[in-house]
Amino acid sequence: MKRLTRPIKKPPRLLISAVIIFFTFFCGGKKVKQEDNFTKLRELMVKEQIERRGVKDKRVLSVMRQVPRHRFVPEELQDEAYNDYPLPIGEGQTISQPYIVAIMTELLGLRGDERVLEIGTGSGYQAAILAHLCKEVYTIEIIEKLANAAKERLAKMGYKNIFVKWGDGFEGWSEYAPFDAIIITCAIPKVPPPLLEQLKDGGKICAPYEKTSGVQILALFEKKGTKIDTNYIDYVRFVPMRGKIEEEK
Repeated sequence: MKRLTRPIKKPPRLLISAVIIFFTFFCGGKKVKQEDNFTKLRELMVKEQIERRGVKDKRVLSVMRQVPRHRFVPEELQDEAYNDYPLPIGEGQTISQPYIVAIMTELLGLRGDERVLEIGTGSGYQAAILAHLCKEVYTIEIIEKLANAAKERLAKMGYKNIFVKWGDGFEGWSEYAPFDAIIITCAIPKVPPPLLEQLKDGGKICAPYEKTSGVQILALFEKKGTKIDTNYIDYVRFVPMRGKIEEEK
């Protein structure tokens, strides 16, 4: 028995073009509109949450307007990315609220030619902010999954001056020391000695310091020879530093 076959007709070119235009206009247009909305939310975030609270460094304010914070949080939380609170990023960790990121960055007093060490990469957002303000950022994350995700995310976003390492931040990153500044994005009971050794004379460390059990305060430590000057800024709440520092308590 012969099977009759008919050639499959190709859709008219006009129809194909119409389909392409439909998806480009509606899907692409929706994405553009969403990005425009995020841009407006970033501007509002800087104005209401950061400038109003006293952050004055124009370079910091400019970068906070530029870096898309929504790309550093889980997709289901992107609509909350520019709100005034931290957000979970998995593995029991969080991305700090925008104001805290801004004030910690401002306290370092970066000019553009520095080499900065970050302890606690998390999502990579703080590292991205720093990357616009200094020469190089070396960032260490103790949770392998977060370190790998941040490294991939930052690479996709085109950052060439951020170097991510999976490891214990307590030990620092001696191969690239000394550092002009160090930022610690997890609470510490004391500054790890290796970090002080890897900090340049005159350099600064900004970190949430746990003065007493359960009470944290943002502190700025400045190295002056063998002396460390300490200034306390404001009360904060961060996840605790993990790893070797837990043995030091």
